Amino acid sequence: MQLDLNLLTALHALLEENSVTGAADRLRLSVPAVSRTLGRIRRLTGDDILVRTGHTMTPTPYAVGIRDRVGEVLQQARSVLTPSRDLEPATLERTFTLQCHDALATALAPPLLTALATRAPGVTVRLLAEATGDSDDLRHGHVDLQLGATLPDRPEFRSATLGHDRLVIARRRHTPKIKTLPTYAARPHIVLSRRGRLTDPVDDHLATHGLHRHVRAAVATAATALHIVATGDAVVTVPEASCRPLTDAFGLSVDEFPAPLPHPPIISVWHQRYDTDPAHAWLRAQVRAAVTAALPARGETHSLPAAVPARRGSASRSGPST
Repeated sequence: MQLDLNLLTALHALLEENSVTGAADRLRLSVPAVSRTLGRIRRLTGDDILVRTGHTMTPTPYAVGIRDRVGEVLQQARSVLTPSRDLEPATLERTFTLQCHDALATALAPPLLTALATRAPGVTVRLLAEATGDSDDLRHGHVDLQLGATLPDRPEFRSATLGHDRLVIARRRHTPKIKTLPTYAARPHIVLSRRGRLTDPVDDHLATHGLHRHVRAAVATAATALHIVATGDAVVTVPEASCRPLTDAFGLSVDEFPAPLPHPPIISVWHQRYDTDPAHAWLRAQVRAAVTAALPARGETHSLPAAVPARRGSASRSGPST
């Protein structure tokens, strides 16, 4: 059965006014139009709805019984078709799932959770590790927001660049400072790669200078890489702001990279179904603020060329990992 919601609007007016003329004035329609609509309602329900008693009209027992329900159903239909875009974070109760590299999660979590605890105590966050391969978690709604360094290549995904980090070299304290590319290449290296790759764009940069580095190991997480560096003579190249909490925790020294390199972007990616969701938009704003707080101030960064476009994938991939 195909129902016309306009019949509900007309029925509500008729039951409120107990008059075809009054309902017509209320609906800004002609009396004959409302009279025809009343005929349709009578045929649909099998009830007279309003019956004439002298110079007035009286609702039938059925009409009296459904009067309040009609108003409630009509209000529910309006709320579905015209949802409110107002949001009160203080009363919001929702669980959001974010996915990113472990270093970015470590830097992001404290300011984000502090902001949520203050402004939206009913919000809970799940922070998941990045997937080792392409997944459909965003598409299926298992993840609300992915943070990483690559742009999506599917039109159903939306993205925003939240800022740019810079690559630095982490080494164990009291080991020689790295000032030149040959010195850098001569050290043993740990490479961050969620897929176990033993090379990354840094190797291409070294090759343009006729240099090659020895990669001792590839590991999946920044915490593992920095722990290895803290206990040996290897170095690792990481995004400075994302890894700052870990480099500080492991007591590592950090050197600027001895040659200009692109600034890795921090990109948020979400499914288009959340574009107009006020709660999701609010979450994205809180994540942006937390990322901005973690990034170095403008005066702290040295002049480097703009970031080159990142390798595209089905969804954002996070942090220093490749």
